[in-house]
Amino acid sequence: MTKRPMREPTFLILSVLAQGPAHGYALITETKKLSGGRVALQPGTLYTALDRLKEEGLISVAREEVVDSRLRRYYELTDVGAGELGGEIARLESNVVAAKASLKIRSARLAGGLA
Repeated sequence: MTKRPMREPTFLILSVLAQGPAHGYALITETKKLSGGRVALQPGTLYTALDRLKEEGLISVAREEVVDSRLRRYYELTDVGAGELGGEIARLESNVVAAKASLKIRSARLAGGLA
């Protein structure tokens, strides 16, 4: 069975967590930064994704602390999550190689006057 490609928000969350543990607000700001502003996670979307990623074993809770009378939970990438992220990176790199090869063929065809 072929595994489904990772959704971009998941890819970005795991990429941020590969750098080290982070809490919700940091994940929101860093995923937006990493995506060049294209992905702006809302808190509800983020925490739903974090719960799913935790259930899948891709992330875990690193620690919790109270800040301004509110619980702040830090998440970290698990070894399973790092493996999944690495697999997705390899898939994306393979797609890039294929797309570049296709563009090279197109350019050669157009340069040769073959339409």
